[in-house]
Amino acid sequence: MALTRPTLEALLARVDNKYALIIGVVKRMQQLKEGALPMVDVVSANPVTVALEEIAAGRVHVEVGVDRAPLRHEA
Repeated sequence: MALTRPTLEALLARVDNKYALIIGVVKRMQQLKEGALPMVDVVSANPVTVALEEIAAGRVHVEVGVDRAPLRHEA
């Protein structure tokens, strides 16, 4: 199954690399499964889809580095 929306190119424009993207999606997916509210309106209730849409929309930022948290949320 190919990723069609958001596109991988759109996601990588917001994240340093595909490995950071995966880690960010997993972290945000876990937050959503634990009860965090979605930050974008999406038809799907799938937490992976919601996390990808949030990153593509710029509502969730994935940060990599030793001294940084992996996710930063826009208010």
